[in-house]
Amino acid sequence: MSFADACAFVDAHHRHHTAPRGHKFSLGVLAAGDLAGVAIIGRPVARVFDDGLTLEVTRLATDGTANACSALYGATARVARAAGYHRILTYTRADETGASLRGAGWQRIADRPARSGWHTPSRPRTHRGTEHTARVLWELIVNPA
Repeated sequence: MSFADACAFVDAHHRHHTAPRGHKFSLGVLAAGDLAGVAIIGRPVARVFDDGLTLEVTRLATDGTANACSALYGATARVARAAGYHRILTYTRADETGASLRGAGWQRIADRPARSGWHTPSRPRTHRGTEHTARVLWELIVNPA
């Protein structure tokens, strides 16, 4: 699906984030002919993971349709595998269960402590209400090296 349409859905349905600035590709899932969820996939945000063989699900949002999250994670894996990527990463808040990720075969690989924010004097950032939140890093190997 188009990046613009995926961003509009994220802005309307995501619980705590706005749409990202860019993507490699975006996917949507339909339920009864209507858009029920989107996944936006891009380069890893963390430079250490940006090796050209890794993708990151930077946003995933649904309207609450059952199994939409798992369907999107599964579709993301199939596209990444077909395109030759080796792995996919994503983050969840520590207070989220990760049930859809586990159901789609993802592995919890790290717990990340809460940060006070991303603002630094050399790179000013505005607060978006997601600061001070611990995160969990998840991984799915799609093409073992």
